[in-house]
Amino acid sequence: MAAKTLYTVIVADDEDELREAVCSMIPWEECGFCLVGSASNGLDALQLVEQLEPDLLLTDIRMPFISGIELARQVREVRPATNIAFLSGYDDFEYAKQAIQYNIISYMLKPLTLEGLRAELRVIRQKIDAQFAMFRQNTLAAEGQELRASMLTSLVLDEYTEPGWEATAESYARQCGLLRDPEDRPCYTVMVSTLLEEDGGNGTGPAFVASVDRLASKYLRSVSFFSGGKVISVLLGNSSDFEEYLHILADEIPQMADRVLGKRCRIGVSRWTRSLGTLHSAYREAMEALRQGDRTEGGAQFISDLAPAVKGGELLCRRALEALDQHYMEANLSLVSLSGMLDVSPNHLSACIKKYTGETFINILIHKRMDAARELLMDGSLKVQEIAQRCGYTDQHYFSYCFKKYCGESPNAMRRRVDAEKAGEHR
Repeated sequence: MAAKTLYTVIVADDEDELREAVCSMIPWEECGFCLVGSASNGLDALQLVEQLEPDLLLTDIRMPFISGIELARQVREVRPATNIAFLSGYDDFEYAKQAIQYNIISYMLKPLTLEGLRAELRVIRQKIDAQFAMFRQNTLAAEGQELRASMLTSLVLDEYTEPGWEATAESYARQCGLLRDPEDRPCYTVMVSTLLEEDGGNGTGPAFVASVDRLASKYLRSVSFFSGGKVISVLLGNSSDFEEYLHILADEIPQMADRVLGKRCRIGVSRWTRSLGTLHSAYREAMEALRQGDRTEGGAQFISDLAPAVKGGELLCRRALEALDQHYMEANLSLVSLSGMLDVSPNHLSACIKKYTGETFINILIHKRMDAARELLMDGSLKVQEIAQRCGYTDQHYFSYCFKKYCGESPNAMRRRVDAEKAGEHR
């Protein structure tokens, strides 16, 4: 095992005794893991995932503040390359099925012995080994996939203007299985992916086609091919598929390339189109997106994020912070909903916020809510529950936990202190 990479793991469970036993009594390295952190609730677990980028999150499904399933959803938004293993009671199994789409690699029932957990960790280790091996693997596409890729290559790389050619293209697309039937009318997006060497040069090889296609197939219908030192992918789905999954895929590919291959990955993504006839234009958009920004850095760039100027850089960050000022009191505010307000991708918005503030969206949102809560508490006219609701919290206990964590004292303690100080001033 010493010769192998140890996969990093975070443990999250609100039962202190169980969490401490798991952290201290499991021979992590023997099982192929390195314990890098632990958390007693979903909020702390999410922040640790953002900070430490673990390979595995081992979490109870019933957690304070953020449930295990909601935690899994939010982890997929910020770190789709992280696998998640649930520890839970038997009665939660049906509940846990909701989270199958969120990179759940294992579901373990309580009560679980330490020996049973060790055995399951070894199985999880093997599954992650297999994931990494498949991402590295240079395998040929299946015959049907080769046919679809061949058909799409000319549509993407060449421009066609002959009358009636699009109907012919759709007929070929159905024959090779790209389209299911005459009623199949998906949206299309073109994505171009490249790997960078340490010196910034192009390190993309044909083997990367299979890696990209495997990840893409988790979320969308896809066909990828290699051309001119880059992997070109045509992604198919309905508009809701693209809204939910496209930015996650565009994050997961660079995360996996960095973790598994040790290389930065740059991605350019076109706008959506509903016509096979516009794939060449979409390809040109993806290439233009790829050419923008710092070519030595990894990450995804969406063409829709490039213009107008208000969508870029420091100005976008300022607009995001202004929007936070206006919407922080909304309980369902998220990076995805904020990016929708600003008409940019979540990937682009997250990168801009991190670059110009040095903080993640989640931390900035919590700080904003805590600053507002502090002011309302100083005023003294509202109950703590009302203040929590005005600051975007439906759970008063969650609000109180966050307040004490960020302000150093509970809301009630602060109110008593402020009242005592005011009383002293009037003596």
